[in-house]
Amino acid sequence: MKRSDLTDKILDIKREKGWTWKYINEEIGGMSPTLVTGALLGQMKLVKPLAAKAAKLFGLSEAEERMLNEVPYRGTQMPPTDPLIYRFYEMVMVNGPAWKALIEEEFGDGIMSAIDFDFDFERQPNPKGDRVKISMSGKFLPYKYYGNEQGIQEYGFKEE
Repeated sequence: MKRSDLTDKILDIKREKGWTWKYINEEIGGMSPTLVTGALLGQMKLVKPLAAKAAKLFGLSEAEERMLNEVPYRGTQMPPTDPLIYRFYEMVMVNGPAWKALIEEEFGDGIMSAIDFDFDFERQPNPKGDRVKISMSGKFLPYKYYGNEQGIQEYGFKEE
C-alpha cells in the first residue's frame, strides 16, 4: 500500500461515516487540527499515540497505523492546480517580496520558520460575504554567517 492509498481510504471512511474534520480532530486530539488533518491527508506524520487513536477511529490495520507514523514525502506539484491552494501561492508571489523586505527590516537577515510554525483561521461574518481570517506565526531563524571574523556578527540578527 502506498501512502496515497491510505489517504484515499481515510477519505472514503470519512465520507461514508459523514464525519467532519472538526469531529475527527476532536476524537484524535493531541496536536493542532492543521497537523492532524495534514497527517490524515498524507502531508505530516502522527506521533505513535495519535496514530493509534486515528487507527482505532478509522478501523485501520497495524501496518496502516505504522504508516501514519512515518515521515511522508511532503508537497504537491507546483504551481498548485487547486484554486484555493493556488490563491495562497498567488499571495506569496505577489506579496512575498514586500513581506520579505518588511520582515528583514524588523528582524534582520533570516527566514520565518515553516517548521516551528503556528496556523489558525476563523470565519468572520460580513454582509458582503463571509471572510477568512488567517493567522500565521513562525519562529525567526537568522542566517549564520559562516567564517565570520574581525568582529563580524555570527548571525543575521538586525544590526543596530
